[in-house]
Amino acid sequence: MVVGITGGIGSGKSTVVAMFSKMKNVTVYIADAEAKKLMNTSETIKNSLIKEFGEKTYINNELNRAYLASIVFKDKHKLATLNAIVHPQVHQHLSNFIKDNNDKDYIVYENAILFENNSNQFCDKIVTVTAPLDIKIQRVIQRDGVTREDVLHRIKNQWSDEKKLLLSHYKIFNIDLAITNKDVLRIHNYLTKNNSFNTNIS
Repeated sequence: MVVGITGGIGSGKSTVVAMFSKMKNVTVYIADAEAKKLMNTSETIKNSLIKEFGEKTYINNELNRAYLASIVFKDKHKLATLNAIVHPQVHQHLSNFIKDNNDKDYIVYENAILFENNSNQFCDKIVTVTAPLDIKIQRVIQRDGVTREDVLHRIKNQWSDEKKLLLSHYKIFNIDLAITNKDVLRIHNYLTKNNSFNTNIS
């Protein structure tokens, strides 16, 4: 079973995934981390990115993330081009990971743009993590050292929480860590006891 964890930037997905990762017989696949690895190791991806975005895309054979972000987060067409280059290989990598871990109770698959790039097709269940907009923005500013405007640009390139929740089985309102942890445990118990998910967002 694959359980997708998604949510807008600054929602605290990583915190939630860390909580799930502590559960017995559960493994985690973080799409962004694996994509970064592939962007630095796959010659196919490297050549395509350089062709599309220029030689500055890599410095000393390492992805120049700041340069690439400055282009794609302000241009939806460029972002779509980037995704078209990277995501097919990430999807193949994920497929192999799922096959290799079919002995687990479930696989937690974190992807900020789970719906945007059709990765929800890999998921049996989906959890959306959310938080108030101002808190999201403040978290990203503190984490990445970017401006409020930069954060808003990124948010505009993602689906709204409301749209994601329509296609999700559960939501986690990630403000208070103690409450979040209880929500994670509740969902884990449903999964491992093979109880049916309530079709309503709870």
